[in-house]
Order: sequence, then C-alpha cells, then structure tokens
Amino acid sequence: MAKKVVATLRDKSALKSFAKVIKAVKNEKTGAYTFKEEMVAADNVAEALK
Repeated sequence: MAKKVVATLRDKSALKSFAKVIKAVKNEKTGAYTFKEEMVAADNVAEALK
C-alpha cells in the first residue's frame, strides 16, 4: 500500500510567510562583492533592504 500524506491541523491564518533576502555587500579592502542571505518576514522586506 502507498503512504498518504497527512495534512497538518494548524491554523493557516496564524502562519507567517517569509522571504529570502540576498544583499550584495562590497568589501572595503579588496573591493570584491560578497552576498549576504537572510530570512525575513514578508512584512519586513522593505526594512531589510535599507
């Protein structure tokens, strides 16, 4: 028999959605760019990019 996927019984309205924000940060010494990744709540994406 095949296994069935069981749905979770959580309240969907209580869950927050998240976004992955990737910033390019320039190194002062070498001038090379590195990428900084962080997970941010979808409501705070604009603040994270400042």
